[in-house]
Amino acid sequence: MLLISLIVIPALTALAVMFARHAQQVKTLSATGMSIQLVQSFYLLYEFLKERSAGNSETVLFGNRLEWYPSLHISFDYGVDGISVAMILLTSIVIFTGVFASWEVKDQAKEFFASLIILATGVFGFFISLDLFVMFLFFELAVIPMYLLIGIWGSGKKEYSAMKLTLMLMAGSALLVIGILGIYFHSDVNGSHSFNIIDLANQNFPMEMQRIFFPLTFIGFGVIGALFPFHTWSPDGHSSAPTAVSMLHAGVLMKLGGYGCLKVAIYLMPEAANEMAWIFLILTSLSVIYGALGVIAQTDLKYINAYSSVSHCGLVLFALLMLNKTASNGAVLQMISHGLMTALFFALIGMLYSRTHTRMVHEMGGLMKVLPFLSVCYVIAGLASLGLPGLSGFVAEMTIFVGAFQHPDMFHRVITIIAISSIVVTAVYILRVVGSLLMGPVKNEAYNNLKDATWYERLATVTLIAAIVSIGIAPLWLSDIIMESLGVILD
Repeated sequence: MLLISLIVIPALTALAVMFARHAQQVKTLSATGMSIQLVQSFYLLYEFLKERSAGNSETVLFGNRLEWYPSLHISFDYGVDGISVAMILLTSIVIFTGVFASWEVKDQAKEFFASLIILATGVFGFFISLDLFVMFLFFELAVIPMYLLIGIWGSGKKEYSAMKLTLMLMAGSALLVIGILGIYFHSDVNGSHSFNIIDLANQNFPMEMQRIFFPLTFIGFGVIGALFPFHTWSPDGHSSAPTAVSMLHAGVLMKLGGYGCLKVAIYLMPEAANEMAWIFLILTSLSVIYGALGVIAQTDLKYINAYSSVSHCGLVLFALLMLNKTASNGAVLQMISHGLMTALFFALIGMLYSRTHTRMVHEMGGLMKVLPFLSVCYVIAGLASLGLPGLSGFVAEMTIFVGAFQHPDMFHRVITIIAISSIVVTAVYILRVVGSLLMGPVKNEAYNNLKDATWYERLATVTLIAAIVSIGIAPLWLSDIIMESLGVILD
């Protein structure tokens, strides 16, 4: 019931929101439900750590099976390992802060918050699923509400962006369906086919089959992970989405790609992953460099963060393709770190936009004088993004690069050096934006009357900053539970 509650709580919250009578009640119910979800996620972490300290060495914990469609061997198999627990905790933090970052939403608030929480329900279900078919259903549940959330509550080219995002992700889903069915029909568990990931991991799939279905599965998940050249939906989608949707999309949804590539494509088809890694390493290194360089040409704060996300998420897939535990540990840490800091970025951008009514960097300046709290938060987010020691970004990126250099092949080391160069570009655009946005004289006299952060904005930003700092200062507890799970996947 511990894991089932992670789906039930947000589902019941979304249902309760739909019966709310006014906007304040909607926000109160949403905040209450997501607060309970956050507490439940920390309780899951506590129970997981307790089980591991007690010597429980099972691959997954708190697992169970609920039969659903026996004739096709489809069942709701669920359980968690250290990676799943970390991603569940990330999702809980982001959706909790996203609710408070959207506190001022008034237009169709009931439908907005219900759709947002339904999206989160799909994400939680995805991270606890051990059945490929059910995992795919939750994946779609997490993706489909994005069309409504951007198309109705978005800004700018919202209809275009919502349609582009949906079509691109549906194309990725089509590849996933083919990949999942290919794995299913080539499996043989006690004389029958299976969707269960644990059972499938014990299969020795023929190399001919892996060569066909590994790239389909990796690209299918890679589309939502902003794999080059399938990343083009990301900047438009993020720039048009409302604040909480951008937070959840960049902070959590893009991580479904990295998680799926690791736990499905690489875990189930390791020989093909080893053979084809060099191809995808080239594509992911292009994501890293292209995303970083793309930021320099942007003047819109949301586009700046969107292209930055392409670079950081490209680094996740890049590290996974090194196929060693250290780099993959860094990849998971990067997923969590980027999820927290990009959620903080998008929250702050939304807060600044609600006050200044612009996202253009050249139209703002001197905000440190009039909005000191929000400005300091933006500086912290920027420092985390460029990898300042003591913050989560440094831990993640250093682990990735150390792991990448462990690979004995010269090609991998050269391409790692190319990826490392993105750090310099990141420092350039972060420092440039911070300087233009916050320093110097106040460019617009009207900004002198702006009010700094409200209580709910402070709650959202402080929560995210606390998580970023805690991982940066004390990363070992998180790194250890991730590394333990990677020992099974990359054994």
